[in-house]
Amino acid sequence: MDLLQKQIYNLNFNFKLKKVMAKMTKSQLVAALAEKTELSKKVSADVLELLAEMAYTEVKKNGEFTIPGIGKLVKAHRKARMGRNPATGEEIKIAAKTVVKFRVAKAAKDAVL
Repeated sequence: MDLLQKQIYNLNFNFKLKKVMAKMTKSQLVAALAEKTELSKKVSADVLELLAEMAYTEVKKNGEFTIPGIGKLVKAHRKARMGRNPATGEEIKIAAKTVVKFRVAKAAKDAVL
């Protein structure tokens, strides 16, 4: 085997060793929640929708919403700044705006990393 063939073989071998994980979809999340709580899928879906609605309302009203052990949504003000158009290189002024950020809880970081 020449060097190129060895590199290709190693890439294929390493790729097979890594477990490819897909993202959990909303329907899979609802099904898992329903199974763990012994509730119907409809009720589980309603709980997720209610949680999202509560999060939006609280962030809009109070500036933050915390899910213990997972993290919090925080409303933050981003100042005006100068940017650059990547196509032309021209400097442009980027207006100030309010954004929503998600801060991961320490417990979630410790559990995942």
